[in-house]
Amino acid sequence: MTENEMHFEYLLRLGDNCAILGQRLAEWCGKAPVLEEELALMNVGLDLIGQARLLLDHAGKVEGAGRDEDKLAFFRDTQEWRNLLLIEQPNGDFAKTMARQMFFDCFQYLQFEALLDSSDKTLSEIAAKSLKEITYHRRHSTNWVIRLGDGTEESHEKMQAAIDELWGFVPEMFDMDEVEDAMVAAGIGADVNALRPRWDEMINSILEEATLKRPEDTWSVRGSRVGKHSEHLGFLLAEMQFLPRAYPDAKW
Repeated sequence: MTENEMHFEYLLRLGDNCAILGQRLAEWCGKAPVLEEELALMNVGLDLIGQARLLLDHAGKVEGAGRDEDKLAFFRDTQEWRNLLLIEQPNGDFAKTMARQMFFDCFQYLQFEALLDSSDKTLSEIAAKSLKEITYHRRHSTNWVIRLGDGTEESHEKMQAAIDELWGFVPEMFDMDEVEDAMVAAGIGADVNALRPRWDEMINSILEEATLKRPEDTWSVRGSRVGKHSEHLGFLLAEMQFLPRAYPDAKW
């Protein structure tokens, strides 16, 4: 790939994470435990969709092929998406949703903090705007993990089960490949592998306060960066993309 193609690919990874997680949180509409929490989840989801719009719009301009944010969000098939496998996992119960959110929020906070220094001025500006939102997201998910982990016997068991179930998706967040290395060398991207120690410190502190055990590193899955996803993404995209694909020329 050329540097421009890798730049486009890198922006897709960032934008796709936000788009898919925003869609996942939207699935809680009408189903959250309490009204206040439903509003909170929808607000976090809307923040993520807003971030996705900015990132995918920028990606389309970098690509230069005439695809805007809508084309990239609604007219790519499963194998063309680059979101982390963690992000596309089903919501499950409320504990699983919060565990997934907490893992990603801590990661995204560190990643976007590093992107403030990106030589891509547009990306740096998106990171600065997004960090204000991500700071709230991280506080919200962290508080819930602690509250449930250090709550009743049942809530503790559910949160521990969620942490254990999702732990194998964590290593992929910190993998470096040709695209990541090239973007770091160009001053555009963040070295996510170098962020792992700080992420570990954050997570260890949260788990300790929540009286939860950090799982052993016994398994891990990868593949999203080359378009290999779980079966869950296809179902999510079928719902998310149905209307624009059914009526591609519609004007709203």
